[in-house]
Amino acid sequence: MLNTFNISNRRYLGNKYKLLDWIKDVVNQNCKNIDSFFDVFSGTGSVASAFIDKRLVVCDMMRSNYLAALCWFSPGSLDRQSLSEMLEYYNNFDASKEDNYMSQNFSNTYFDHLTCQKIGYIRDHVLSQYEDGHITEREYASIITSLFYAMDRISHTCGHYDSFIRDGKYEGTLELRMPENDYPVNENNRIFCEDSNLIAGTEEVDVAYLDPPYNSRQYCDAYHLLENIALWNKPEVYGLAKKMDRTQMKSKYCKSIQAAEALSDLVSKLRCRYILFSYNNTGKKLQCRSNAKLTDEEIIDILSTRGDVQVFSMNYRGFDAGKSEMNKDNKERLFLCNVHR
Repeated sequence: MLNTFNISNRRYLGNKYKLLDWIKDVVNQNCKNIDSFFDVFSGTGSVASAFIDKRLVVCDMMRSNYLAALCWFSPGSLDRQSLSEMLEYYNNFDASKEDNYMSQNFSNTYFDHLTCQKIGYIRDHVLSQYEDGHITEREYASIITSLFYAMDRISHTCGHYDSFIRDGKYEGTLELRMPENDYPVNENNRIFCEDSNLIAGTEEVDVAYLDPPYNSRQYCDAYHLLENIALWNKPEVYGLAKKMDRTQMKSKYCKSIQAAEALSDLVSKLRCRYILFSYNNTGKKLQCRSNAKLTDEEIIDILSTRGDVQVFSMNYRGFDAGKSEMNKDNKERLFLCNVHR
């Protein structure tokens, strides 16, 4: 009998899982007749999951998050018996006989040699199964998402892949589990892997939820290994952390001189009745790269070009990979714009 996992069973920078009740309350009390919800920077998809009973539009520019969104929200077909058999096969497979891209490049970094062999085998095999038509797109995405969650459970890191712990003490066995995605989804859900600014005007929705990066820490740096596996182009990697070229993955929202301009462009394109903008003030940091790139004044000025703005706030310290830079003035804010222009 396979163990299971759900969308919340993952550590991820900026994850709003613990804030879902608050976010839903703000929407339920201030937004009327909501039938559709656009998670514009979806990340793990936790906020979209809170509105699973709506028509969802989900977007993230990282392929790893896109595949996870297909797993959780796609209306595509999924045979759970077939999926279970494949996950069991991978769990029982002895991958120690052959090296592959993963074991040749990542052994004894984030994982030991045997685990890297298994990750590489699974990724090669599931791609061939999908390309040969033996599994559907959602089944393919579900297996890779299961692999990501399995890796996160045993990775020798502080919670992301910007670096690894160099003590050689690897623990745990890679165990693929069954995703708890056996629930009804709207047949008109749409999933995008794209720059959010490029698709902002392509979908008409009731609520557009914006949760862009807050600071200089690029997600493609923190999760480069998962992105490498998601894309599976087998690029050359370099440096101690074994990172690939991520030039085309950088977000404008992580740069002070571009963040406000990017947000203004995005907000002007959205076709919705409400814009809900989530932003953490990050407190005062010891490292300037951790400081927020947008001021409250900039956010309110930009949102006000589309309508009236209310601000809701609560004290909150999110996942920060074990660092202790945040201080007591750290707050999560929701800026709600009632769009009328």
